[in-house]
Amino acid sequence: MSTKIPVSVLIPAKNEEANLPACLVSLERADEVFVVDSQSSDRTMEIAQEYGANVVQFYFNGSWPKKKNWSLENISFRNEWVLIVDCDERITPELWLEIEQVIQSPTCNGYYLNRRVFFLGKWIRHGGKYPDWNLRLFRHRIGRYENLNTENIANTGDNEVHEHVVLTGKIGYLKNDMLHEDFRDLYHWLERHNRYSNWEAKVYYNILKQQDNSHTIGANLWGDPVQRKRFLKHIWVRLPFKPMLRFILFYFINLGFLDGKAGYIYARLLSQYEYQIGVKLYELCHCHGQLNTVTKRQGSREQGAGEQGSREQGSREQGVGSWESGVGKSYFHPWW
Repeated sequence: MSTKIPVSVLIPAKNEEANLPACLVSLERADEVFVVDSQSSDRTMEIAQEYGANVVQFYFNGSWPKKKNWSLENISFRNEWVLIVDCDERITPELWLEIEQVIQSPTCNGYYLNRRVFFLGKWIRHGGKYPDWNLRLFRHRIGRYENLNTENIANTGDNEVHEHVVLTGKIGYLKNDMLHEDFRDLYHWLERHNRYSNWEAKVYYNILKQQDNSHTIGANLWGDPVQRKRFLKHIWVRLPFKPMLRFILFYFINLGFLDGKAGYIYARLLSQYEYQIGVKLYELCHCHGQLNTVTKRQGSREQGAGEQGSREQGSREQGVGSWESGVGKSYFHPWW
């Protein structure tokens, strides 16, 4: 039997009975595993206990911190190194060997892991999905997920979405890949990305409003791959026709067509995802995050209609003026 590696694994979970068994099997070499659950209604908790994992319940306060940061602050890990793994991810034996080597003689405080994303049974190797670097292995006392000021947006879930770990000191890169393979169906993929688009719309809004980013990884063209990606995102949010551009970028420029039918479907879905972000950004800017707003009527129907028209006109003028002064009027059309 292989010896245990002194790493504590953190798995955020909610209703993950389909993915959790394969994930936990791939983590058998870890010294300890924590499944941080959000009151799952399926067999997530029972499965975690069957595989010998520690189960911790997380009760979200609706704002901050979210699940991973709360876990890093409140769980008593017995190891210096923590590995963050999602339920739909697997750590291969080759990657475990590499992890064992680097933590024995560490030259860094954290390490990026590269992910292979599988979709409809196909490794999505092109389209910009590979390499896909994520800082997942680090000394837990000095790493925390960034705050992108998205706490006040509803329906984004209780777990960090695409935030990255802010870590002091040198960061390295591991050679072997982790696997990202969701065993659920397209319904769940679409449901998850519907939540993600709420979060992304707020991130776009914050970028355009030039909000403070001092507690983030930062955007740097000359930084690491994640910082470069963040820099390009600051340009991307200002471009028109983003849904169409995203399809062209993924499918043609980054050769997504080489991944066959799965690549085409993935490209179409990402284009739709970009459109959802644009619509929700428009909703944030013009309707205060609501689909419609209710106007109270006063007096006669004619008087009420006139007052309502005046209010709506004033609201439009005020909203457009405020938006133009803070951001610029050409960035929020949903068809862009």
